[in-house]
Amino acid sequence: MTVCEVCGNDYELAFEVRAAGAVHVFDSFECAAHKLAPVCDNCGCRILGHGLETNGMFFCCAHCARAKGYTQLTDHA
Repeated sequence: MTVCEVCGNDYELAFEVRAAGAVHVFDSFECAAHKLAPVCDNCGCRILGHGLETNGMFFCCAHCARAKGYTQLTDHA
């Protein structure tokens, strides 16, 4: 079995994710998101969908980008 790198669960159905040249092992999508998903620089939530990025900052939505002064960004939904 393989051990999840986030929670330590030894799980026979663990899976690998290859990202940015590294291989990660997780037992659930929840653990994968906890480790790999960017965090909104305004509200702190994990960005699981199409977020926004500017000047090295990540935002979950245009509202959060505007709160930090980035008025040029718009949602793409």
